[in-house]
Amino acid sequence: MAATLINPRNTTTTTTTILYSTTALIIALCYTAINWWRLRRRCCSLPPGPSRVPIFGNLLSLHSELHTHFATLAKTHGPIFSLKLGNRLGIVITSPEIAKEVLRDHDDVFANRIIPAAAKVVEYITSNIVSSPNGPTLRMLRKVCVREMLGKASLDRVYWLRRREMRALVARLHGNVGESVDVGAEMFMMVMNVITSMMWGGVVEERGEVGREFREVVGEITEMLGKPNLSDFFPRLERFDLQGIQRKMKEKLVRLDGIFDRIIEERRNRKEGDQGDDDKDFLGFMLRMEEDEVAHGTSSTSSTTPPFTTKHIKALLMDMVVGGTETTSNTVEWAMAELMQKPKMMRRIQEELEQVVGKEDVVEESHIPKLTYLGAVIKEVLRLHPALPLLVPHSPSSSCTINGYNVPQGSQVFVNVWAIHRDPCVWEDPLEFMPERFLNMDDSSRWDFSGNDFRYFPFGSGRRICAGIPMAERMVGYALASLLHSFDWNLPEGTKLDLSERFGIVLKKAEPLVAVPTRRLPNLLLDS
Repeated sequence: MAATLINPRNTTTTTTTILYSTTALIIALCYTAINWWRLRRRCCSLPPGPSRVPIFGNLLSLHSELHTHFATLAKTHGPIFSLKLGNRLGIVITSPEIAKEVLRDHDDVFANRIIPAAAKVVEYITSNIVSSPNGPTLRMLRKVCVREMLGKASLDRVYWLRRREMRALVARLHGNVGESVDVGAEMFMMVMNVITSMMWGGVVEERGEVGREFREVVGEITEMLGKPNLSDFFPRLERFDLQGIQRKMKEKLVRLDGIFDRIIEERRNRKEGDQGDDDKDFLGFMLRMEEDEVAHGTSSTSSTTPPFTTKHIKALLMDMVVGGTETTSNTVEWAMAELMQKPKMMRRIQEELEQVVGKEDVVEESHIPKLTYLGAVIKEVLRLHPALPLLVPHSPSSSCTINGYNVPQGSQVFVNVWAIHRDPCVWEDPLEFMPERFLNMDDSSRWDFSGNDFRYFPFGSGRRICAGIPMAERMVGYALASLLHSFDWNLPEGTKLDLSERFGIVLKKAEPLVAVPTRRLPNLLLDS
């Protein structure tokens, strides 16, 4: 009787419904599992990158102009990609959003460095601000450098040194009016004289050959630190120094170390004879700080701060001499080259200088904040030609997830600020030199050097941001204003302007800028 109550059609319908429901559930579970697997795989995988060959990885395909090579690879592999560099892993970042993740959101993780083999040959070079790992030593060095050397009060106190050297440069150029001048070389020597005067009261130019030796050694050290070295890509080969880079670097650093030793000894002897000289230069302050450490037996700042020694004195001298000369002189050279290509812009700066400074006076640093268009030109130069196109590479102290990808501990992270500054998604006509872009923007006040806006951060960001920004701002503005106020500039007859770049730790012009100054102002006021 019960069997007669069962409708075969209902049974079929129920079975079909269950089958559809089961199938839909299975499909949904599979879809969820696949998405979860993809997400998990992406979160745990390295960023994409070009194909690799055994042992060498991507080394053999690298171009010497790394900043442009990395920018080209980013168009294919995305704003974060990986490269196998021998036994090392490189991660390249080419977008503001991902740069923010690394330099701000995970700043504490990425605040370390991989020290190149060439930098390990002299002990104190690994103890400077650039190379020291994140920790007490780095904090101590930055505190000493920024507070005692590069703070506003300290820079104001030694303005007379910058003024003296700038006027000496202008006077020398007045003597070379109508003749060809190597702009970068002149700027380098002036900046070197300023820095050495601030550091230990000496001027390298006064010693003739010593000045040339300084420039040669500093240039070669910078070049070797940026030169591809098999010892960095295959650490087990470091002891063999197959390219001879460590040996050559040691020779240069021994020369520089000898100069430092002589300067420190002379300063110690002078201090013994004149205690009143103690605080007239930075070296005097550091020597007194070292003596306090010895006298107290522990750090005079806190129990967790390492003692301040001669090693740290040399490290800071290295930071200032090597880090502050080529970056500043190259920026002024790039600015002059861009302005010579666009003489209307040069004339606009000169008209601004005539309004602010006048024709009967010389430029002072106090004029610089009032020179709005000059400031925009400097910002635009640093956008197109950032001093360090890949910054100084970072290295995570622990594995970290960035943009959904795994960045392993100990990898080398390059932030391609050169490419970010030329990103057409951020900048209108990004390859054009247009200082007006920094005048016309509604949010122009945010386009500064603080590293808070990751569309524009020529000096880096976070706890590894360049410590020399205050000095660089003053020196570049003061030098450029002085050169343009006192002279008109033209290329030597029969020559053409070359704006091609040469990659290194510091971005240089491939060909030095040689120009001919023509007098705009009399030389009578330079002795005032």
